[in-house]
Amino acid sequence: MIKVIMTGGGTGGHIYPAVAIADKIKRRNPDAEILFVGTKRGMEKDLVPKSGYPIEFITVSGFNRKNIFKNIKTILDLAKGNKQAKKIIEKFNPDIVIGTGGYVCGPVVRAAHKKGIRTFIHEQNAFPGVTNKLLEKYVNKVFISFPESKEYFKKPEKLIVTGNPIRKSFIINGSNNYREKLGIKDNEFVLLCFGGSRGAGIINENMVKVIEKVNNISDIKVFFITGKLYYEKIKSQLIKKNISLSGKINIMEYADNMHEYILASDLIISRSGALTVSEITACGKASILIPSPNVTANHQYFNAKVVSDKGGAIIIEEKDLNEEKLISTILRLKKDKEALKHMSLMSENIGRIDAVNVIYDNLQI
Repeated sequence: MIKVIMTGGGTGGHIYPAVAIADKIKRRNPDAEILFVGTKRGMEKDLVPKSGYPIEFITVSGFNRKNIFKNIKTILDLAKGNKQAKKIIEKFNPDIVIGTGGYVCGPVVRAAHKKGIRTFIHEQNAFPGVTNKLLEKYVNKVFISFPESKEYFKKPEKLIVTGNPIRKSFIINGSNNYREKLGIKDNEFVLLCFGGSRGAGIINENMVKVIEKVNNISDIKVFFITGKLYYEKIKSQLIKKNISLSGKINIMEYADNMHEYILASDLIISRSGALTVSEITACGKASILIPSPNVTANHQYFNAKVVSDKGGAIIIEEKDLNEEKLISTILRLKKDKEALKHMSLMSENIGRIDAVNVIYDNLQI
């Protein structure tokens, strides 16, 4: 029986790939014992149990670049996290440890390496995170999602380009007609907007103004996923503007069946987190990507640039974002079907649906 520790956390972008890898291991090895290690502050505390896996927690926090005095707590947390990780490794005694990003990976991967356990990390972003760059020397292999990441690592012999492990629903349901299921007419141009797992305030603000404009265009249908935090506010704003929220304009706080909306859409407006970019390109969809400037090392911009440079997306940086630019871009692409088709094809050429298989094969379980 194989025993595996998956570690990663913070956002869905780190957790969903870990779950996809765990699911693949379980399908191939039904008796495998899999344990997740995360922190109580990240989304993993909810997402991992929902996926059917046990999870244990350690204490760890990131370095504060703006207030160096807060890093005293970070150092104390790290010392505590190292002890907790060592205890979990000794108790569970895994055969392999796989890290998928976030500060929690550091103590767990290092503790496993010290005990001679095979270790692996997966980097979702085109611009690698600090933790993964530091962990490179402790692992057997580094799985990367974008070839562009290679230049940031020091040991090319360890690197394997895999793509991002995406949820199975995006792969097995790709040929289904979700337009019919979602009540979309053949002639309707479907616009899907979302701002990542938590939503994005500035995108939402601009989308309210976009909806005002496109509400009078008969053949545009909008699916707008606001994020739980913003839902009531956005709903109230649209109702005050006498915009009907059924049929043509559809708003939701969250969607568990995200693959249905992506596969049914003509154009997507979103942030450019690594998992989002991987899911959009795996579905071969054209997109307007608005990178978050509030992430470490501006990595969302680099994710978006990979797709944009190959013609699959248009980047609008947040500093340049306004409703006029957004509306004109949407209407231009709606009108120019050849340009939209070309973007979709270029997106599909980038997309990978075999990442989890490549990773599994290289684990050599």
